[in-house]
Amino acid sequence: MTTGHRSASSIPLLGVEEEFLVVDADRGVVVPEAATVVDGARPALGVRVGGEITKFQVEIRTDPCRSVDDLRAQLVEGRAAVQAAARSAGLRVIASGSPVLGCAVPPPITEGPRQDRGTATFRGLHDELAICAVHVHVEEPDRDRAVLIGNHLRQHLPVFVALTANSPYWAERDTGYASWRTVTWGRWPVAGPPPFLRSARQYDDHVAMLLDAGALVDHGTIFWDLRLSINHPTLEVRVADVPLTAVESAALAALVRALAIVAGEAVDRGDEGPQPTAELMRLAYWRAARDGMGGHGVDVITGRLLPAATLAERLVALARPALDATGDREPVESWLGWLATNGDGATRQRAAAARRGRLTDVVDEIAARTAPARDDTGETAPAHAGDAHAVAARTPSNRPMYEESTTA
Repeated sequence: MTTGHRSASSIPLLGVEEEFLVVDADRGVVVPEAATVVDGARPALGVRVGGEITKFQVEIRTDPCRSVDDLRAQLVEGRAAVQAAARSAGLRVIASGSPVLGCAVPPPITEGPRQDRGTATFRGLHDELAICAVHVHVEEPDRDRAVLIGNHLRQHLPVFVALTANSPYWAERDTGYASWRTVTWGRWPVAGPPPFLRSARQYDDHVAMLLDAGALVDHGTIFWDLRLSINHPTLEVRVADVPLTAVESAALAALVRALAIVAGEAVDRGDEGPQPTAELMRLAYWRAARDGMGGHGVDVITGRLLPAATLAERLVALARPALDATGDREPVESWLGWLATNGDGATRQRAAAARRGRLTDVVDEIAARTAPARDDTGETAPAHAGDAHAVAARTPSNRPMYEESTTA
């Protein structure tokens, strides 16, 4: 491992998108009032807030950040702004990968010609789109290098699923899975891990083939769990459920960036990345979605069944030199330790339900964690983004790092 101290300018920029569900403040059921929340939060967030494919969903976005502290501050600010806008309208937003209460099938789809093309193309797949993820963008302007870095990150995608599992409920029942969102999303023709590719040209040729086959509406509907950004010089990891807290989203982003740095150094040594079989990747996804951090996962290289905690610890160990170089070791290791004690999001959702046997308590717990006055570490959460906008002003682009709305 050659990673050593890095100057600030050599640390890749980060950007994050988080999706939330809008619920009625009293009943906790999902309601199609996303536009109300977006309008209410726009004075505070501007282009950093927007709608999504369904009228149940709101999305916040960060500016490009070098510092994970700045990133976390923007996530805290964004969550607080959408929660305040929701409460002023008798609503709440919740950071859950799937709805807990209410009729979410089929969801009300946002109107527009692109959405209409999506409905015509994907049909019944739109019926279960009320699901929420977190997307992490890592700066990588060299598209060929980004593709090869992606080859290295593919093997880690199931572990990211386990670390962030936060969608145990669907249709007002416990599915038995930690990440039901992962299961529903896997039905799409262009979802899951991307294929092993050796160049940006091969990536583009593969996308063109999918377009010709009618599996895409446009380039924005490449829904792989890891993809090249269309509008920004980034590699985007989009496999994870939206975490309950901003602290967890920021820690995930730090881990993804560190692993991308490690992968980039391997690429520079001529290593194109491992090629786990499609069968093992599918198995590992399923086991991670079922068990989360509370059970076992599959090593996609050997096929061995290992405790999910062991797989996560190995991932952090691999990333540790880069985490030291970026100054992000403490928040990532603290997150892993915190998960070991408190469980993943699905575990915490179920614990809320177990107290009195009420799913309304689950919604209350999620809403409280989504935008609390104090975060899960006991530290006072930042009240605003501080100098995050100044950081963004020094980056190549002041636009949020996000693709066109993930509408099909």
